[in-house]
Amino acid sequence: MSVRVGVVWNPAKGEKEEIERALRGVDAAEVSWFETTEEDPGGGATRQALSSGAEVVIAAGGDGTVRAVAEQLAESGADVVLGIVPRGTGNLLARNLGVPLDDIPAAIARALEGETQRIDVGWAEAVIDGERVRRAFLVMAGFGIDAHMITETDAELKDKAGWLAYVESLGRAVSASELIDIRAAFDHGDAEEEKVHTLIVGNCGTIQGGITVLPDAVPDDGELDVLLLRADGIAGWLDTMRNVLWDNGVKRLLGGSSQAESSDTASHRRAKELVIDLSAPRVFEVDGDDLGEATRIAISVQPGAILVR
Repeated sequence: MSVRVGVVWNPAKGEKEEIERALRGVDAAEVSWFETTEEDPGGGATRQALSSGAEVVIAAGGDGTVRAVAEQLAESGADVVLGIVPRGTGNLLARNLGVPLDDIPAAIARALEGETQRIDVGWAEAVIDGERVRRAFLVMAGFGIDAHMITETDAELKDKAGWLAYVESLGRAVSASELIDIRAAFDHGDAEEEKVHTLIVGNCGTIQGGITVLPDAVPDDGELDVLLLRADGIAGWLDTMRNVLWDNGVKRLLGGSSQAESSDTASHRRAKELVIDLSAPRVFEVDGDDLGEATRIAISVQPGAILVR
């Protein structure tokens, strides 16, 4: 029986002909194409694909395209499978799920023939420039160094150097990330006072370069992992690096703790819901998309929200 496939394609990433050739090599597939635009990075195209009766929606683009497609699938509640052809800079969900990164035919085969699993979707709500914004995320959301790296990264360099462009912006991101007071309430508990420069909430744990910042994060466990960073000065940053690279990296691989270890400058938590009040506005990002500055953020998880290969 023929499978109806809707390809949500970001034309800025090119390579449509190669994707078409790979799809022609797969038996029993009826293919329709739906382009994204700068104004609509994939939500509208996904709605069109669902209206056309697509049984598999393939997101062909970067993290922003994948995020927008998954957001619509999660909201629709339809048992439509998400496939990924990663063509972006970070490709973080693809990395975390083991989807082939630089092999379009292999990614297409995975999207149509691979194992299907349900994964969670995180939701973030914030008031940005006076407007209430609600966005889904599949990998990570937060403020601080990760968000500033996005805003500080040179777009032209990113096109040429890929994810290494984020490394070039790291120094400016650190300088832009000052400690601020926040109040964080986990799972409807009392608000806890913290002083941090970075807060990351994740459904997956691995970022560019294969670095794992949330070692307990599993995309289908119904919970989100939280990392709070408060390093201040050289000694503090050395402690953070030790925590990430040794305590929750090499040491864990050598048979250390089965749970993420915290340190003086890095705290690991888990939650299904989280509300953060910031004493000063900070740039907030979801899966690499800069949403703008926020002072209050509410985050929750939608367990098993989408089917993905």
